[in-house]
Amino acid sequence: MKLERKHALVLLAIAAWNVLTYLRFIKALVDTEDRPTGYYVAHTILIVVNLGIAGLLGTWGVRAYKAAKASRSAQV
Repeated sequence: MKLERKHALVLLAIAAWNVLTYLRFIKALVDTEDRPTGYYVAHTILIVVNLGIAGLLGTWGVRAYKAAKASRSAQV
């Protein structure tokens, strides 16, 4: 499957959305008090995994964007 520019933009948008929502989630987690340790551990793992996914999708999006740009300039 060949990734086009629109696919790259979708990947980048999803990555940005994950980062923005999980940064807000981090703030909410910091502001939370009187929870068991397991609550903080579980939510910290969720944050780390989802920010990792955002990084991976962002990397794929940038690579796909550059590849689409290169193939577009090669066709012209």
